[in-house]
Amino acid sequence: MPKVYLDYAAATPVDDDVLRVMKPYFFDIFYNPSAIYLSAKAVKNDIAMARAKVAILLGAKPSEIIFTAGGTEANNIAIRGIMDKFPKSEMLISSIEHESVREPAKDYTVNEIPVNKQGIANTDKLKKMITNTTALVSVMYANNEIGTIQPIQEISKIIDEVKKYRKKNGIKLPIYLHTDAAQAPVYLQLQTHKLGVDLMTLNGGKIYGPKQSGILFIKAGVNLQSVIKGGGQERGIRSGTENVPSIIGFAKALDIVTAKRSMQLKETQKLQEYFYSLIKEKLPGVIINGSVKHRLPNNIHITIPGTDNERILMELDERGVMCATGSACSASNDEPSHVLSAIGISEKDARSSLRFTLGNYTTKQDIEYTVDILTDICL
Repeated sequence: MPKVYLDYAAATPVDDDVLRVMKPYFFDIFYNPSAIYLSAKAVKNDIAMARAKVAILLGAKPSEIIFTAGGTEANNIAIRGIMDKFPKSEMLISSIEHESVREPAKDYTVNEIPVNKQGIANTDKLKKMITNTTALVSVMYANNEIGTIQPIQEISKIIDEVKKYRKKNGIKLPIYLHTDAAQAPVYLQLQTHKLGVDLMTLNGGKIYGPKQSGILFIKAGVNLQSVIKGGGQERGIRSGTENVPSIIGFAKALDIVTAKRSMQLKETQKLQEYFYSLIKEKLPGVIINGSVKHRLPNNIHITIPGTDNERILMELDERGVMCATGSACSASNDEPSHVLSAIGISEKDARSSLRFTLGNYTTKQDIEYTVDILTDICL
């Protein structure tokens, strides 16, 4: 029986070259970078080189890169670092944010920016929602469930206009734009100055790097409240002895996906189109959720009306196909997806929806097998 993995949005396997560069830091050069002997200083220099590499890939400065233990931590640092510094302020998030943004945001005054039926943030509504007490706007670059790509550059221009207005009118409260870009690096450009973001989250576990690795880009001039206090590592914002293997692995993973991005984008788009064509041919009643045009090329999110997605998921699993009903981070929650609710999908249809996400090792044969099994289950 074939084994087909179609849940790359949840986790990616570690690339062989990533594992290779990580290995020495588990055994031969395991030293604490804060120690004073030469071998430890060499490891500290390796971290500095990894930071510089990440900065180059993002069009940023090394001082703007903070290494974190994954995307969730980076999102928490971004939100708490700003909102704790300005406790009387409020923040705005899109209504389709990942739980690692939604949950920490609940500790502050927060409002949700609505999205349209394709899952794209309503920028006209955003303009009206920003007040003189808004300190942070957080909109993800690409959605983890339906793959919708957000107009981050357009949102950045809105934030810039607000900054100009506040400066002109003597309003001292700053306003910052954060984007959770965890799903983006394999397929989308990440030059921070072109996106116009103040803060950006990346997650190594989504780019063929180690889990619990990641970064938070913090634009020069943006001062965050310290979130994890201790020995002062990572500019004192996120203290703790550095996870050197993960840092080295993350930098290598980002380097690899950046180099392969153009090719990977084209190849994955072809597979996505092939998946769509087979689905429409064999299951004509299927509904594709989210934007078809403004979408990650590896994401296929469908509703099969009248079915039970958990039953289908289990039957697919029994026949070797691994996919998802929604975000893996909320799989234990029996509530229907907040993302699907935000784009106007009923609870009934949400419970008939599946997500397939393609990756580096997906083949046409994988897709053919999956659609054949899906058709057999549903008809």
